[in-house]
Amino acid sequence: HSLASPIEGITCHAWNADKSMIAVCPNNNEIHIYKCKSPKWERIHVLGEHDLLITGIDWSAANNKIVSCSHDRNAFVWTYQQETDTWKPALVILRIDRAAIQVKWSSDGLKFAVTSSAKCVPICTYESANDWWVSKTVRKKIKSTAMCCAFHPTNTQLLAVGSSDFKCRIFSTFTSDVDVNGVNCAPFNSPLEFGEVYCEMACMGWVNAVAWSPSGNTLCYCGHDSSIHMVNFVNGAPVIQTIRYNVLPCMALLFTSENCVLGA
Repeated sequence: HSLASPIEGITCHAWNADKSMIAVCPNNNEIHIYKCKSPKWERIHVLGEHDLLITGIDWSAANNKIVSCSHDRNAFVWTYQQETDTWKPALVILRIDRAAIQVKWSSDGLKFAVTSSAKCVPICTYESANDWWVSKTVRKKIKSTAMCCAFHPTNTQLLAVGSSDFKCRIFSTFTSDVDVNGVNCAPFNSPLEFGEVYCEMACMGWVNAVAWSPSGNTLCYCGHDSSIHMVNFVNGAPVIQTIRYNVLPCMALLFTSENCVLGA
């Protein structure tokens, strides 16, 4: 089943928790939500609050919320209203002056990160007292566009960020409002405050994608120089294995198990 015409293409997409629905952007400022009604997929919602091209969508398995970001430098958190069968948008002011590139939820659904062309990564959390999402910015050492990011699957205080300055970095995203048990620095030795860099790893090109293994023991990132890097942490220090290949570079990574990662 084709969800968009070959001429339009799909900018980004995200699945819900049980893979029965998918949210896609057909290369414009809308999000189309499809549901599987065998034998075909049926479009059931169109979300259209963004002004410019949507560049990132993520669907939290923890709270069933959708987050989206766009070239309009804003993000929206979409909450499903069962009574009216609609999605309620909440605008998130990212305080960036360049386009947003990608957005990712943490595994617990309490925070999300947005990479951007503004050499920074806003980390957004929900303030229940004011009923809005607020952002704090990670910007240390990032010298060019932040291309991609991924939260650690078991320690949501760690965020891997790949950028076009040929580096992959792991930042602390400790936020006292949601991380009530204090700083968790595992697998590193010394805890750091919000925005500090736990480690920095090199690449010979733009870092196009980053991904953690299901356990979080291995980090994988791929470069525009047609390379894939596997990182394990021994006594808090990264041990890197690099694989180079003679075809076009990967743009996305997905772990299917602890011992298998797919690159596309």
